[in-house]
Amino acid sequence: MNPFSAPAHRVSRGPAGEPAGDPAPRGAAVRRVTAVAHRGDPYHVRENTLASLRSALDKGADAVEFDVRLTRDGVPVLLHDETLKRLWGHDRPLRSLSWEEVRGLTGGGVPALRDALSATEGSGVMLDLPGDPSPRAVRRIVDVVREHGARDRVRYCADAAAMLAVRAADPSAEIALTRTSQAPPRAGLLEAVRPRWLNYRFGLVDRALADRVHADGYLLSVWTPDTRRSLRRLLALGADSITTNRVDVLCALRGPARRAGTGSPSPRR
Repeated sequence: MNPFSAPAHRVSRGPAGEPAGDPAPRGAAVRRVTAVAHRGDPYHVRENTLASLRSALDKGADAVEFDVRLTRDGVPVLLHDETLKRLWGHDRPLRSLSWEEVRGLTGGGVPALRDALSATEGSGVMLDLPGDPSPRAVRRIVDVVREHGARDRVRYCADAAAMLAVRAADPSAEIALTRTSQAPPRAGLLEAVRPRWLNYRFGLVDRALADRVHADGYLLSVWTPDTRRSLRRLLALGADSITTNRVDVLCALRGPARRAGTGSPSPRR
C-alpha cells in the first residue's frame, strides 16, 4: 500500500466550515492525515541520520522526510546544508568531498540514500532535493530509488526545476511541488510537472488556499508547523499531509484512525 495514498473521502463543509453531512457510506474508511517526520526526529536525535529516522518511525510517523545531495563522486547522501559545518563541525562543501571522505569526517554519521531507504523499509519517504537540480544529478537520485525498489513509497518534493528533472527521469514518480507563495502555479508548469500534491509553507495555508488546492484536484501537503496551535489549525483545514519536527505531537493530536459513522468524527474534520 502506498503510504501517501489519498484520503478515502473528503468531508464536505458548509459555509462556516462545519461538516455538511456524511459524504461516504456508513462504515467506509476514513484516512487520517499523513504524519511526516521532518528530517527524522531532530529535536531529540541529530537530523538526517538513520537514528533520527528510526526514532521518528518509533513515535508513529507514517513517513519520514529527508534531504538528499550528491557527493563529489555522485553518491546520494542525506544532508540539508551545502556544507558539513552546522551538523558535523567541518566547513567543507559536500560537493568537494568523496563518499569515503564524508564517512571519515562524520564517523559514518551521514548515511547514503540506499541505507536510509533500507532503514525505512515499509514506511513512506518524502525525499527533498535542495541541491543541484540538473537532470544528471536528479537522475542519479531517482536511479537509486528505483534500484532499491522503493518507487511506490517515495514522494519527491522541491521547487519546479528539481521536480521537472524528476518527472523527466521517472514519468510515474509521485511529486509534491513545493510552493512558497499563495499565487496559483502556472498551468503550463502543472502540466509539465504533473504533481499529485502541492506542498506549501504552513503559514501560507488558509481556508481559501486549502479549498482551491482540493477543488483543483490536488492533495495538500504542508511544512513545517511545530506548535500545537498550528498543527490543530492545519488539521481543521483538511491538510492531507503535514511535515513537522514534532511528529509525536502531530500523531497525538490527530488521534486514532476511525471509520465513518462509528462514534466521534475523524480528526481530519
